[in-house]
Amino acid sequence: MNHEISNQLKQNQDIRENLKFLAENFSGKIVFSTSFGIEDQVITDVIFSQKLSAVEVFTLDTGRLFQETYATWDKTQIQYGQKISAYYPNNKKIEGFINENGINPFYESVNLRKQCCHIRKVEPLQRALKDVKIWITGLRAEHSPNRNELEILQWDEQYELYKYNPLLHWTTEEVKDYVTKKGVPYNVLHDQGFVSIGCAPCTRALKEGEDFRAGRWWWEDTSKKECGLHS
Repeated sequence: MNHEISNQLKQNQDIRENLKFLAENFSGKIVFSTSFGIEDQVITDVIFSQKLSAVEVFTLDTGRLFQETYATWDKTQIQYGQKISAYYPNNKKIEGFINENGINPFYESVNLRKQCCHIRKVEPLQRALKDVKIWITGLRAEHSPNRNELEILQWDEQYELYKYNPLLHWTTEEVKDYVTKKGVPYNVLHDQGFVSIGCAPCTRALKEGEDFRAGRWWWEDTSKKECGLHS
């Protein structure tokens, strides 16, 4: 990526202009991954409202998502009249994993949980990012202490591409404000105390005083709870 493009993204705070700029320069090589969380819905609105067809919007359907997440997916496609691609786990691998370890083995050990995440999320993501140069994400620094060192634009060694995190420094209030003013559909679980929403068996609402990441894999005693999608 040349310095002109890099400077444009780092210095310009208008994500509408930046996403349009990227779509024009990396047509067919740029994707956005959504899990239908409220911040992802902001980016989806920017892409779909500007009809940036050069950007593929996709999601990872793990097979264990909340019904409310599927409802958000459906409402989003209907409201904008545009499709969101889906990537699924390899059926043989997930069948083998479940037949060997049971339906909910992730509660038993961190290792089994990470194996489940790898099959259901990481491998499908690897397929989705094949030949991609720019990966747009909805990562926000508020969501995890591990994300404080991220940059708005950075090289990702794991996938060998540039990752663009346009909402990295947005606050929760700014995200909610945008969604409310624009009438963007969002996951109703956010109104029930859910902040970071993943698979149903691995996500719960936050209790008063808990940090943003406490609702994910809450049974694990670790401060670095990630699924492996973002190294």
